[in-house]
Amino acid sequence: MPHLLERQAELQTLGAAIERAGTGRGSAVLVLGEAGIGKTSLVQALLSATAGRARVLAGTCEDLLTSRALGPLRDAARSAAAGPLAAALSPHADPDLVFAAVVDELASPPLPVVLVIEDAHWADGATLDVLRYVGPRMPSLPAVLLMTYRDDALARDHPLRGVLGVLGSTAATRLRLARLTEDAVTEMAAATDLDPGELFQLTGGNPFFVTEVLASPCDIVPPTVVDAVLARVRTLSPPAQTALDRLAVVPAGAELVLLRVLAGDLAPVAEAERAGVVEVRGDVVAFRHELARRAVAESLPASVRLELNADVLRALAARPDCDPFRALHHAVEAGDDAAVIVHGETAAREATRVGAHPQAAACYAQVLARGLRLSTARRAALGETYAWALSNSNQPHFAAAAAATAAELWQQDGNDQRLIRALVTLARQQWLTERPIAALASARRALELARPLGDGYQKALATLGVGGVLIIIDREEEGLPYVNEALEIAERTGAADWAVLARNYRGSAQLQLGDLSGRDDLLRSLAQANELDNHEYVMRAYYNLIEGLWRLGEYREALGYIEQAEHYARDRDFRVYGYMFDARRCRLALMRGRWIEAEAGLRALLEGHGDPGMIGRETVPILARVLVRQGSADAAEWLARAARHATGANVLEWLVPTGLAHIEQAWLTGDHGTAGPYPELLLERTDRPGTLVWRGELLVYLRRLGYPAAPFPGCPEPYASALRGDWRAAAEAWLSAGAPYEQAVELAESGQVEPTLQALTILDGLGARPTAAMVRRRLRGLGVTRLPRRPQPGTLANPAGLTDRQLEILRLVATGLSNAEIAQRLVVSPRTVDHHVSAILQKIGVRTRRDAAAWVAALE
Repeated sequence: MPHLLERQAELQTLGAAIERAGTGRGSAVLVLGEAGIGKTSLVQALLSATAGRARVLAGTCEDLLTSRALGPLRDAARSAAAGPLAAALSPHADPDLVFAAVVDELASPPLPVVLVIEDAHWADGATLDVLRYVGPRMPSLPAVLLMTYRDDALARDHPLRGVLGVLGSTAATRLRLARLTEDAVTEMAAATDLDPGELFQLTGGNPFFVTEVLASPCDIVPPTVVDAVLARVRTLSPPAQTALDRLAVVPAGAELVLLRVLAGDLAPVAEAERAGVVEVRGDVVAFRHELARRAVAESLPASVRLELNADVLRALAARPDCDPFRALHHAVEAGDDAAVIVHGETAAREATRVGAHPQAAACYAQVLARGLRLSTARRAALGETYAWALSNSNQPHFAAAAAATAAELWQQDGNDQRLIRALVTLARQQWLTERPIAALASARRALELARPLGDGYQKALATLGVGGVLIIIDREEEGLPYVNEALEIAERTGAADWAVLARNYRGSAQLQLGDLSGRDDLLRSLAQANELDNHEYVMRAYYNLIEGLWRLGEYREALGYIEQAEHYARDRDFRVYGYMFDARRCRLALMRGRWIEAEAGLRALLEGHGDPGMIGRETVPILARVLVRQGSADAAEWLARAARHATGANVLEWLVPTGLAHIEQAWLTGDHGTAGPYPELLLERTDRPGTLVWRGELLVYLRRLGYPAAPFPGCPEPYASALRGDWRAAAEAWLSAGAPYEQAVELAESGQVEPTLQALTILDGLGARPTAAMVRRRLRGLGVTRLPRRPQPGTLANPAGLTDRQLEILRLVATGLSNAEIAQRLVVSPRTVDHHVSAILQKIGVRTRRDAAAWVAALE
């Protein structure tokens, strides 16, 4: 193995992974650390050491304005020009073929394959989809998936985290690269006159920083690493410096053919390579490190950068295989608005084609920023597509604004036929941003415009638009005739997509009305959407199945569809639906008594997302109820937040969980005013078909609050038993359902000592402090004088009432371990640790991991 200071253990681990791959036992290896820590050096050393013993497919994610869709896989395909990956990435191939093509490429004999994806923190959504698909399959392949990324560049909601969570479930090896020790820095500086201590203090042991300072011609340590890089560059000849200037504006480097166009003579480049400033990786010449490239680029005058980017743009545009993402980047950097429009639109279409919706949205944004150069009709068409890209990227408020602008532009253009579709798009985005009245108005306006056009595509679309909005705002019986009419028109005119969506809405409406036959329509819609390869409609069918069955209390069946949907979505980037499926699992955890898990998961979904819009119905009121049951200090804040959203949305999916959380808070605190308007409001709104489970739970809690309540026709168990006062039957039913909190509350309704003591034990175990306090008062009223002690923190170091698992994780956090390292040590997924850490920080009242470490130190 090549000698890298303090990296031999990592090299041996990587070498062993390749050896195992040669026997058919593949794996994923994640190399992580800060910028300059030596990730690329480690990878290059490994590949050098294994030359001839493995086939390498390598690609790099670039720090472009908009990431190249499938960019690193396109790089990798150049190493396998005649293979299945190259074929799947051809311009006219079905993008779904890429998933299987990568697996086929990794399975190709005779040598084991190493697929290298560098700088995955810059990866586009489509590449992440492929990695999410390939990751779980690695153990059965003769290959190694080697990914590098900066862990300090990952926000909590960074899309790469989803891939890391999937890889975590396959026992991927994580190699976090540490900074060099002072001894290593001293060894590196031994041949110089520099003070090793001062060098270590300046660089902090970052290998790139150390190397650059040592390469500086100065006799003293320069004040910054940028100074060191530039001092090194200034020792080169003027032609070499000019070549570096040209190369510095090209992120991730330039292919030799491109560099010949830009620089002409490659001799100056060779001089820079000998000086160690750049390196050649296959057919690409690049700065040895991104930080060095940026140092040179940012030292250039703005006018020079503009002209250099214009040169790159001209060279790229002249190529028959012009990459639109790279061209767009350089067009923006060159200030060439006309080129931004041309390449931006092409890049956006390609990103949409492969499912990279955030990248598509970013491309459209660049084009529309040059709107003065576009006709009104073109701005409208692009704006409408931009709205869907934003919506699919879970940016609902921006999507609604873009859709409104598109509709206004079509109206200005006088094109009523195009305005119809834009209004239907707008209605969808308005509903997602909790404006149901505006959504229905937009849909009705579209139908008014479509009626004079006859029974064609526009009328099917507009009729379905009105019916769909009515169904999702709880007016199913009004909406069904519109949906049935739209389905008939769509089938007669061959509009297959709209027929699929109509069946989706019809099945959803039937389930919402309590009719389980709606499941058949949804399953048919699901199958037809699969045939049409319409991924979004597949996910809509799954979600509506899950939501409808859940509403009817069919939790086991709903969970089965969640698992199917998650399996389907694992190969595709559907952030909105992933959010909602994760939230349903949190609801299940709450029901099963796993409150810490539920709270941590819900907070993780909400953190960093701002206003969640309509999908917040899955998280905000559920978190409020968890906090109510725990007696948390911020319960009132979340109750108020849920109430604001419920008022604006005015749909049962928001109103019911929000109202139940308020009513339970009123019961636990004895403050009936806390229930707000919800008792009367929900009694009215749930007096309709399809709400038996909701109404049963509502009446049970109103009975606890002192309202007269009795079973109603069709009232489901265990609510019917509870409303009859049969606490024993209700408690046994809740026990069978796996709902310990409700079981305990029913036991406490017994008026008998032994069941009430059993209830107290369950409630203390759950951490249901307000309910447990109420039960203690009841026991005293029953004459019990010696009550079980309230749960006490195990030691002074646990005044926040953390669970044993949370204490264990908190102590590991305090040692400086990352969530990924903690997950590896505890043999759990990184996502589980993320959720626990979020809950811990909330409980102990701090904001950062550093503060948490200080909190532990102060108490131990």
